[in-house]
This record gives sequence, structure tokens and C-alpha cells, in this order.
Amino acid sequence: MKKLRWQIIVVLLALAAITVLLLSQQPISITNPLEQNQPAVGGVYTEALIGSLGRLNPLLDYYNSADYDIDRLIYSRLIRFDHRGLPNGDLAESWGISQDGKVYNFSIRANAVWQDGEPVTSDDVIFTIEMMRNEEIPLPADVHEFWKQIKVEALDEKTIQFRLPEPFSPFLDYLSFGILPKHLLEGISSAELVDSAFNLNPIGSGPYRLESLDIENDQVQGVTLRSFADYYGEKPFIEKIIFRYFPDDVEALAAYKKGEVMGVSHITNRTLKEALQSNSMKIFSGRLPRLTMLYLNLDDPDLPFFQDAEVRRALLMGINRRWIIDQLMGGQAIPAHGPIFPESWAYYEGIEQIEFDPEGAINLLKKAEYTVPAEGSNVRQKDGVPLSFELVYPEGELFQAMAERIRQDWLRIGVQAEIKALPYEELISDYLEPRKYQAALVDLNYARSPDPDPYPFWHQAQIINGQNYSQWDDRQVSEYLEQARVIVDLNERIKRYRNFQVRFADELPALPILYPVYSYGIDEKVRGVSMGPLYDPSDRFYNITAWYMLTSAAAQLPATPTP
Repeated sequence: MKKLRWQIIVVLLALAAITVLLLSQQPISITNPLEQNQPAVGGVYTEALIGSLGRLNPLLDYYNSADYDIDRLIYSRLIRFDHRGLPNGDLAESWGISQDGKVYNFSIRANAVWQDGEPVTSDDVIFTIEMMRNEEIPLPADVHEFWKQIKVEALDEKTIQFRLPEPFSPFLDYLSFGILPKHLLEGISSAELVDSAFNLNPIGSGPYRLESLDIENDQVQGVTLRSFADYYGEKPFIEKIIFRYFPDDVEALAAYKKGEVMGVSHITNRTLKEALQSNSMKIFSGRLPRLTMLYLNLDDPDLPFFQDAEVRRALLMGINRRWIIDQLMGGQAIPAHGPIFPESWAYYEGIEQIEFDPEGAINLLKKAEYTVPAEGSNVRQKDGVPLSFELVYPEGELFQAMAERIRQDWLRIGVQAEIKALPYEELISDYLEPRKYQAALVDLNYARSPDPDPYPFWHQAQIINGQNYSQWDDRQVSEYLEQARVIVDLNERIKRYRNFQVRFADELPALPILYPVYSYGIDEKVRGVSMGPLYDPSDRFYNITAWYMLTSAAAQLPATPTP
């Protein structure tokens, strides 16, 4: 009996141990505090827009950024571009490109409807393009001419085909226009469209629809939008967006501080410091599609030093671009190292980055046999030709300060630049286009052109009458640009543009200075906001449907057993 009692005790102890072990393996509920609350539908967001109302029509807003911002929310496009410049379907559910790059077929989403309930069809796209071909519509002349060359055909109600006269890889850039409803505007002429009542009572197919115009003293002071319940894409969380108009960012920021608005569409250098002092405003910044560049006339026989790549490199090394960005632009720019924007799909990360190095610049000039005379001038010269030339720049306080700083930087390395301000139109028409300049500080604007397409600025064929103002005559580069313009395969295009950028960094036919950035202020109560590099300031609304102001309790996560 004693032996049996001992065995029973052993068994009981074993069972107890097993019970404790099993209890220790029971699932433990783990709650992620970040997922306690989830975005919920509701809320009213009010933003201060700089400017005034013109016409809420995607064919009439090209020169009015305030209208363009609102139209981005009301109207849909076939495709839209992400921060890398890659196309994503909007109205287009899918598309295909022929092997020869001349035919593009697009399928429109089956559930896409206008804000009056009618379906969006291929005929709506064709109707909009027909309007764009008419020169009475206020669009750039090259847009009119481009669409006159493209054949457009509806294959069925939801399928549309584009036929190009020749391969043109940047074609997708031209498909990000807002589409108009044919059933509401059919029969109206282009001239009548400009003054149509439709422009103040728009019907689109985007995530938001017009609810009302806010009028005071017979003037439109604001626009109220409400989320469109039948939108084909991801439904917005924020139910209502109110835009209020202000003449400048100073008054817009003042309205934010008074609690009248929750966002300011543009924070400029003059208001940035004040905006940063706010405890409740978040500042988002993104690179603009602009490049400040210093052109050099490589074909001027009186300036032989510009034909020397080492001298051009020394000129770039001698410019303190970081000082210009920090002191003149309040840090609102990025140093430029090439003609293609950083973070673009075409940008080559391995491109050489030339930094400010005045001593290195002096050594390069010495190596190129440019020396300071024993007496008199401090300007370097070679064979009696001094490193001296005229630098023209557009009128304006910022450009003047930049040109003056560049002049001072160059003087320190023995280079003399006489600076001259000009009206922008005169600088283009009387200096750059006839190639009657020596050096020119300008802005290149690539707005609404996500595809980099450097061809117009650097190809040999553009030397005489095109925009190759530096007159860079490089056959190898021209071949890269020709091929990249017609190849359909993106990876092959990337290779050509990589080779182009490497060659550009070696030769420096022009001196890249900086890429300006755009700043946007929005209250911390608005969440889900993100902003990358911009191809237009309205791209700040790229993920507008993910913004939210309200939250709801989330269901507890499933129990997760511990290891």
C-alpha cells in the first residue's frame, strides 16, 4: 500500500506539472495601440486657397491654379501619376500598348459614373479631346497641335483606342486631362463653353462633387464639395471639403491662426518661419517640377573657355549652392546634380554629385592653364582671353540675389561675370532663342510632365530652332534620347536615361543649380496626409481619399499565441 500511495503521488505531481505547462501555452491577447482606432467617415476640412474662382472646368483651368486644385477633386482622368512619375489607372482600369508603340487601348472602369448618375463612356473621352483640339480653348499651342495628330476611336462603350503617327513614349503624359460629360455639353461650341453655366455647376466623376458656391457681396468667397457616394474608387473618409479664397499666403496663414481654416494651400518663404512656429500645423514639402539652371553658350567663338569641360566643371564647383538655398530660399530647395528630377523613375542614383569646392575649382582652372596676371586684374586668363562674360537673368528679387551671389563666388576663383536683369520674355526671345547670350540663369518648368523626356533640351536636332540653348552637340547623347523616346519597355528607357545622365555629368553642357520645393500647411487634426515630389501643386491631393479626421474603435486583434 505504501508503494501504491507513492506512485499515486507521483502521478498527481506529473498531472499538475502538465496542467501548469498547458496553461502557460494559452493564447495571450495582444493589442496594437496604433490600431485601437481606425479612420471613420465624416468631418469637414476647410482649406485656404491662394487666388480666386474662375471656371470649374478642366479645359479652362490651365492658367488658374486655384481652379485646377478644385478640379482635381471633381473630375477624373484616364490615368494619374504617382510621385515617381509612374502612371496609375484612374478612370482607366487597364491599358495595353502595341509592340511598335503606335497604338494604345484603354478600358474604362465599368462602375464609373458621372455625378448625375449617367455612365462614363469612351464618347466622353473623345468629346473632351475634340474640344482640346480647338484653338479657342485656352490651352498651350503645343497641346492643340499634339491632339490634332492623334486618331481616337471608341471600340465600344468602355474601350477607347489611340493611334499615333509614330512611336512616342511620353504619350501617357498627355492622358492626365480632366474628362467632361458629353451628354451635358454635346452641341456646345468651344466659344460657348468658355461662358457656359456648366463652369459654375460642374458635373464630374471624381471623389468629390460640388455642393455649393459660397457667395458674399456678389463675390464667390469659397467652394463647398461633398464626397461622391457613387465614386468608382476608394471612397473618401472626409465628407465635406470647403475651399476659401485668399489673395496671398500671409492672409491665408492669418485665417488659419484665427481658426477659420485647417489648411493653407501654399506656405511660401515669407510665411514659412511663422508657420513652423505653430504647434498645431504640420508642414509637408515636396520637390516642384522646376529646375534652376545656368546655361552656357558653347558655340560662342569669343568664349572658347566654355568649350572646355574642365572649365565648366570649375564654374559649377565655384558656386555655393547650399548657401543660396539656405540664405536666399529659406532652405526651400534641393541642390541639383542633373537634368532629371530625383525620385523620378528615370533618375540615376549613381550620378556624380559635384559639391562646392573653390580650392578644387581653382586647381582645375590652373590645370587648364588659366592663370592670374602678375599685375592688374585678378581675373584669370589664357592666351590673352580673360575668364569674363555676361550673365543674364530674369527680373525679380530672388533671381537678382542669386545672380549676385554667383558673381561673388566666381570672383573668388578668378572668374568675372557681369550680371544683367531682363524681363523673362525678352530673355527668351532676344537672347536664348537667337543664341545671342553668353551665360543665362533661368528656370526650366516641367509642370504636369512626369515623363522627363530631355530630348527637346539636349538633342542635336534642337540646336538651331529648338530649346537646346547651350547648343550641346553630342551624337552619343542624341542617340540615347532618340531611343528613349520610342522604346516601350520601361527598363530599356531607364538604361538610356542612365547613360544620358552619366554623360551629362561628365560634360556639364549647362550647370544645374537647384530644384525648388513646395510647402503645404495642414492642421494636425487631419490625418492620413502624405506628400511626395510634385509634378503640380495639386498633386498634394494624390491620396485625398485616405485623409481622415474622425476615428472609430477597431475590433480587438485575434489572439496570438506566444512562442
